Amino acid sequence: MTTTATTYNHGVPWEEGFGVTQGYNVNGTVYISGQFSHDMQGAFIGEGDFEAQTRKTLENLDRVLAGFNLTRSNIAEMVIYLTNPSEHFERCVRLYKEYVGQHRPAGTLIGVSGLAFPHQLIEIRAVAHAG
Repeated sequence: MTTTATTYNHGVPWEEGFGVTQGYNVNGTVYISGQFSHDMQGAFIGEGDFEAQTRKTLENLDRVLAGFNLTRSNIAEMVIYLTNPSEHFERCVRLYKEYVGQHRPAGTLIGVSGLAFPHQLIEIRAVAHAG
């Protein structure tokens, strides 16, 4: 069997520095790196604002999906990391449900003591399928 792999990057400066790709598609399964709240120049967006960070994070997730000609309905699994789940759980669930609509991917929410950047409140990684 021949393996076909393609990648997608946002083109932000730190991708090369960290040695990561935003999405990796192998044989129709797309592994999406943890997305967070940044613009396409790599600047952090929404410091201290959970909803703004979440919306921008999901927008970045959509951008990776679009890079593979996929949509939210192709998401098979989402993993959400929250730095303060007791404070942000209900808003996170509301925004998650708004994002996925009637689609019901597998999901996990994990509380963590910190993420890559000190002002980062949320990070979301996903696995999607083509077809």
